[in-house]
Amino acid sequence: MTTEFDGDGVGAAGDMGDMGGGGDGDDPRADLRWATIPAAVMDVAGRLGDRVAIVDQDGAGGFRTWTWADVARETDRAAAAYLAAGIERGDRVAVWAPNCAEWVIALFGLQSVGAVLVPLNTRYKGAEAADIIERSRARILVTVDGFLGNHYPAMLAGHDLPHLERIVVLRAEADSNGPGAPVPTETWEEFLAGAETAGVTVGQVVERRGQVQPTDTADLLFTSGTTGKPKGVICDHSQVLRTVATWANVVGLNEDDRYLAINPFFHSFGYKAGIVAWLATGCVLVPMPVFDVPEAMRLIAEQRISMVPGPPTLYQTILNHPDRAQLDSSTLRLAVTGAASVPVALIEQMHTDLGFDTVITAYGLTEACGFATMCRRGDDAVTIATTSGRAMPGIEVKVVDDHGEEMVAGEAGEVVVRGYNVMAGYFENPEATAETIDADGWLHTGDVGVMDERGYLRITDRKKDLFISGGFNAYPAEIENLLLAHPHIAQVAVVGVADERLGEVGAAFVVAATGTTPDPAEIVAWARDHMANYKVPRIVRVVDALPFNAGGKVMKFELRELLERETEK
Repeated sequence: MTTEFDGDGVGAAGDMGDMGGGGDGDDPRADLRWATIPAAVMDVAGRLGDRVAIVDQDGAGGFRTWTWADVARETDRAAAAYLAAGIERGDRVAVWAPNCAEWVIALFGLQSVGAVLVPLNTRYKGAEAADIIERSRARILVTVDGFLGNHYPAMLAGHDLPHLERIVVLRAEADSNGPGAPVPTETWEEFLAGAETAGVTVGQVVERRGQVQPTDTADLLFTSGTTGKPKGVICDHSQVLRTVATWANVVGLNEDDRYLAINPFFHSFGYKAGIVAWLATGCVLVPMPVFDVPEAMRLIAEQRISMVPGPPTLYQTILNHPDRAQLDSSTLRLAVTGAASVPVALIEQMHTDLGFDTVITAYGLTEACGFATMCRRGDDAVTIATTSGRAMPGIEVKVVDDHGEEMVAGEAGEVVVRGYNVMAGYFENPEATAETIDADGWLHTGDVGVMDERGYLRITDRKKDLFISGGFNAYPAEIENLLLAHPHIAQVAVVGVADERLGEVGAAFVVAATGTTPDPAEIVAWARDHMANYKVPRIVRVVDALPFNAGGKVMKFELRELLERETEK
């Protein structure tokens, strides 16, 4: 399904188009006037000045309000500090922290000097974070210490990180243990003060910001594939701005909205549909550092929230919460959901009970800048619940067979995507890039889908065996590689199985190492200490052998069938 984009692209003079106006958002122009994210920050801040930009929780039960002028000033301070630290265009800076205003400033500051964002999942353990820090060769890590009891700097102790020069701590809890980091650690304020010590001037910041180009890499988000080794996805400033602006236009997000940022900033959606969409529209951002439904309900009422993205379980939990009757949801206007099946009744309740004017489901992947298809504002509840929408303006989406031939409507095949949203490639991995993007520019997603006569897509399966647990992408091959470090496991295969609360969870089938007797409960406990919680298998089965086909590949459908038979019994 193809929709042509009639415009000159990012960097041309223009405006946002009908951002939040009538229609379904398929306006001929939804691109931006800005060439780069730093240019957008300065322009928006210059126009909106003293208007509220961010309402951030201070950790003590209160809030701190940031104006757009505050954002611009603190961005310049951060940029100066990165210059003082010797950061050059193209250098990588990792951010390992929960949602907060400082996360945004650290991001804008590093991009203002031409550096590349490398976000890290707050659920990572030390080995997982160290792997990405080292493979990206990040020179600086911006993090927190003591978040939910996690002392991130200390978690990196013992890992070889020769390229990491310093660790900057945005916030530290009172019980932070501080020591143990593999490189020098400093507070955010100490880091900022380094610019004054080094004599960095405003003129130097402005000069460097002007050197950043639309085709410069803006971010490097690591995602796993069938090999289980995380791969860095390269996206540039121009495509991030253009893709996000188009997404915001279709959704109808505008300057008057108050956006509850539930999705973590380290995730493609939280960063791009969150931070960048907020920037592009000039609305108010209210970050949530920890997802909690009662807290979300409190913020919706207190902060007069109008935009709430999240998985279907979020809205279901709110609707079924015992305090639902006391929730003032009159300000709610926009909802974007997906990542799991959505009941038609839920979409209807979100309209009639919670009061949303617009509910949209969508489909995307990190390699496509996070976006590919979306429903439109005028779509009916059945379409929203049972499909992931149609191609975004200017982006082509097809369903093809194994030979690349387009399938007829109603027949399943692989989903492929082409357009300005497609990544430049995988970081320092030309072989994987060539396997994923063909000679005609089509991104092969590895997802299986069916497209109807209208061009609306329904995802039916995942060729890559990916499953989604609590809204997070979990990749069996990666989990299997981590589990093989357990001394009692000789072979392992992981599949995703349905779960009422999380959507899907992992089930691991393990073959014992010689002379050992694996304990399923102990393996689960071990996994919790060695990988992010969403990756931890909830089910462990010890088997004599895994079912291999003639080609030596595990026949995972047999493992799923085994679990289904157990469930039936």
